[in-house]
Amino acid sequence: MPDQIADRTGLRGDCVRCFGLCCVALPFAASADFAVDKPAGQPCRNLQDDHRCGIHAGLRQKGFTGCTVYDCFGAGQQVSQVVFGGQDWRGGSKEHARQMFEVFPVVRQLHELLWYLTEALSLPAARPVHAELRAALEKTERLTGQSPGELAVFDVAAHRQEVNVLLLRTSELARAGLRGKKKDRRGADLMGARLKGADLRGASLRGAYLIAADLTGADLRGADMIGADLRGADLTDADLTGAFFLTQPQLNAARGSTGTRLPESVAHPVHWAAWL
Repeated sequence: MPDQIADRTGLRGDCVRCFGLCCVALPFAASADFAVDKPAGQPCRNLQDDHRCGIHAGLRQKGFTGCTVYDCFGAGQQVSQVVFGGQDWRGGSKEHARQMFEVFPVVRQLHELLWYLTEALSLPAARPVHAELRAALEKTERLTGQSPGELAVFDVAAHRQEVNVLLLRTSELARAGLRGKKKDRRGADLMGARLKGADLRGASLRGAYLIAADLTGADLRGADMIGADLRGADLTDADLTGAFFLTQPQLNAARGSTGTRLPESVAHPVHWAAWL
């Protein structure tokens, strides 16, 4: 595929070019993921005046694991530098800040769709729907550049549904050529499941709940991982080679090892080393 299709650099968070939007716009509740409560629109107590996190190096140790899992797919810099033209929420009116915080989650969803569509276009097996995927990609890219007012009222859920039809077709095509029984585990409750060494080649794990599941040594080659909840799942020595629609936030929420084999589009989370 052309470089512009294969390259997803712009779909990775660049905090240097963002105004700390995820640390302000989004709410979080005191839990195992966050040490305190914070309502939407209120800056996190750890956010500094330069929009950097004051405890970034020790987020997990200080009870902010959720921050290390999150990724905006590049929406932060898109909203900060493009949609709002580099105008900081701190220096504008309250209405300006409110609108920026309102738009950010919408663009984040659009950028996540861009991630999936870009990957879908890199799959040779999905060639029968490449034209439709490319059209959906171009449309989604245009949407991310709308004005703040347009984005604030945009029906992102309806657009997600349109794109999902194409992603489902992509999944079917990509998994059709894989050998073995292709298990359908869409939306399955597999929380805490003992799947050590399981053969899940070509499985559809779309939206499956794999929280705290034991996937040690599991074979997940060519599996559809879109929306799978991997919080606390053990991926030690698992093989996810060729697994698609897998995102960095999913891996960041899981456990794994240097022996865990991953697609080239994602990386071994740094904190995995703590479990070795």
